Amino acid sequence: MRSLSLDQLRTLLAVAESKSFSAAARRLHLSQPAVSVQIRELERRFGVKLFERLGKQAHTTRPGRDLVEAAVRILRESDAADALMRRYRDGWIGRARIGTTNTVLMYLLPPVLRRLSLDHPGIELHVTNLPTRESVEAILDNRLDLAIVTLPVDKAQLVVTPLIVDELVAIYPAKARDIPSKLTPELALQQPLLMEHTRAAVHEIVMQWISRHGEQPRVRMHLGTIEAVKSAVASHLGISIVPQMAVRKRDKDIVVRPLVPPLRRTLALIEHRRKPVEPAYEIVRAALMELRQAERL
Repeated sequence: MRSLSLDQLRTLLAVAESKSFSAAARRLHLSQPAVSVQIRELERRFGVKLFERLGKQAHTTRPGRDLVEAAVRILRESDAADALMRRYRDGWIGRARIGTTNTVLMYLLPPVLRRLSLDHPGIELHVTNLPTRESVEAILDNRLDLAIVTLPVDKAQLVVTPLIVDELVAIYPAKARDIPSKLTPELALQQPLLMEHTRAAVHEIVMQWISRHGEQPRVRMHLGTIEAVKSAVASHLGISIVPQMAVRKRDKDIVVRPLVPPLRRTLALIEHRRKPVEPAYEIVRAALMELRQAERL
């Protein structure tokens, strides 16, 4: 028995949708006898009648309707395979899924993503802003290929490569009175504090740093992004502690002060130990690893 023909399935769908052999022939740019031959070959192959005529119309039988549903699935998969192969022919290399913290996505990754898009236009990039815990889970579940997270991360299934050590700093409204030369945990306890959302790794780091004084800090407001925090500080709603990379470009509405004792976070690249190595994955990983070289970690 010959293999099932995709052309026969397309003819089946054309007849079923138009309810007419002649209309299907016009749609497929075939003769009506050619359409009839293909339907007869399908009926002979499966040993069932696929259409019954009622007047001038052709209606699918129960077996015909079931075969139509199967044909739709088969042709959809066939079209997807064709599209995938065309992408490779046209220079598509593959897809890479990256998870990253909000600050890295906003202040560190844009130049990397630009170079990747210019040097490797055949790579399809999916970049997702996720808190560290969610990125770790997504790597373990194979929903992400690579992620930049805030340490510590302790999972035996992961390869963890430190990339950057980033200082945390205090920010004050530029027009505030008596801005100190530094922020200590004791001073932080006396100020209305504005922080990023509680799922952010930086939030936990800052809370631990302030709590060294023995008291829990009072957070006036939690906001979704660092930029929202900076805007709230500029509006005299309080002070905040943010990664230094978020204030490298000076803002006339805020003043930056160091923390004493210093507070740092380490950003790292994580990946699954058993992740299959593919071209797009290797290229994107190498680009992210250049962040480590740039910072001389």
